[in-house]
Amino acid sequence: MDGNVDLNANVDDVAATAEADADVTLVLRSTRVITPEGTRPASVAVAGGRIAAVLPHDAGVPAGARLEDVGDHVVLPGLVDTHVHVNDPGRTEWEGFWTATRAAAAGGITTLIDMPLNSLPPTTTVDNLRTKQDVARSKAHIDVGFWGGALPDNVKDLRPLHDAGVFGFKCFLSPSGVEEFPELDQEQLTASLAEIAGFGGLMIVHAEDPHHLAAAPQKSSPKYADFLASRPRDAENTAIQNLIDQARRLDARVHVLHLSSSDALPLIAAARRDGVRITVESCPHFLTLTAEEVPDGATEFKCCPPIREAANQDALWQGLADGTIDCVVSDHSPSTADLKTPDFSTAWGGISSLQLGLPAIWTEARRRGHTLEDVVRWMSTAPARLAGLDRKGAIAPGRDADFAVLAPDETFTVDPAALHHRNQVTAYAGRTLHGVVKSTWLRGTRIADNGIPAEPTGRLLERNK
Repeated sequence: MDGNVDLNANVDDVAATAEADADVTLVLRSTRVITPEGTRPASVAVAGGRIAAVLPHDAGVPAGARLEDVGDHVVLPGLVDTHVHVNDPGRTEWEGFWTATRAAAAGGITTLIDMPLNSLPPTTTVDNLRTKQDVARSKAHIDVGFWGGALPDNVKDLRPLHDAGVFGFKCFLSPSGVEEFPELDQEQLTASLAEIAGFGGLMIVHAEDPHHLAAAPQKSSPKYADFLASRPRDAENTAIQNLIDQARRLDARVHVLHLSSSDALPLIAAARRDGVRITVESCPHFLTLTAEEVPDGATEFKCCPPIREAANQDALWQGLADGTIDCVVSDHSPSTADLKTPDFSTAWGGISSLQLGLPAIWTEARRRGHTLEDVVRWMSTAPARLAGLDRKGAIAPGRDADFAVLAPDETFTVDPAALHHRNQVTAYAGRTLHGVVKSTWLRGTRIADNGIPAEPTGRLLERNK
């Protein structure tokens, strides 16, 4: 079947074409399928791992094809998570490709892009990239791509990494927390951005200004208020403004990671109006958890930048609603339980949410009057666009047949023991969430059923391949 079926053609003609096509192996049917044109009853025909056609709900099933009718459950495009720390190899006791991709599959995610740290080695040379790919290849339950890293001393490695297929380059503007991945100062940022802009690449940035962090009060303490004071909004705001200035001067494409400070939203919106090529993400923990509810000593809530106040969260949601924030991704940054000491100053900073991002966001989105179509845009379509994954992110002819089947009105209470993460430490423990992922499909194959992943069938992805 032609992957470019005209959706405006007579539906009877399209259905007849599908029925006559012996290549169709699966028809996934639901009364609620989320497509780029909206949510509607449909039968999605799959051939060769791709979507062959989106047909009327009652379309005939081609001979030899299997029908999967999920009733009133919602069929979403598989989620795309472009911010995941898999930590494999080198710190595999923190996570690993096997466990991370199982958790992702159980949570409706069909594609992730791995951050260049906290693995050993970091993804900062082509040789290191190949090492990570070799480790991931047999363990990936979902499709996996890789970001490269920009360090003070590896400008010469950026173009080779780009040519080897990384999706872009991550840098820190303040200490990363691991010695093998040092931050860039403004001069080093200029050098890396100029090199990346020269070949049309993307720089993704942990934007906190080190001078503001150094000036903030730092103390050993189990009190969340003390930790929050140590990571002020001004650190984010200043770093983002400096990044905007550099991107404007160099005509570079940049992306702000894990936005926490809503104060930066007007800066970003103004820069876009001026033609600066800047995008921005936020994360489930910033959009569903608040500083006011974090108990002292509960360092499972620690991340950098930090979870801020409820009023700040309201403004982040407004940024999502008006399009200033492009996408929502996990920043899944796990560790072993022993690194989550009760002292916020010394505990490892990172929140594990890979399996829970969809229900966490949907629970809060529905409360605020948003739709599942909004969630799909934030968690599938926009991240796919960010990374240039033009076969992901939508239920449309020619796209990969990646789906999440969701019961949006069902609830569950988060039990850490039920998570597939290697370490079941989560800030969501005990929370009741809406949205149960019934099954997940990768290229027309069911890879998770009622939270139980199948054997790995994921592929390693490279930019523009």
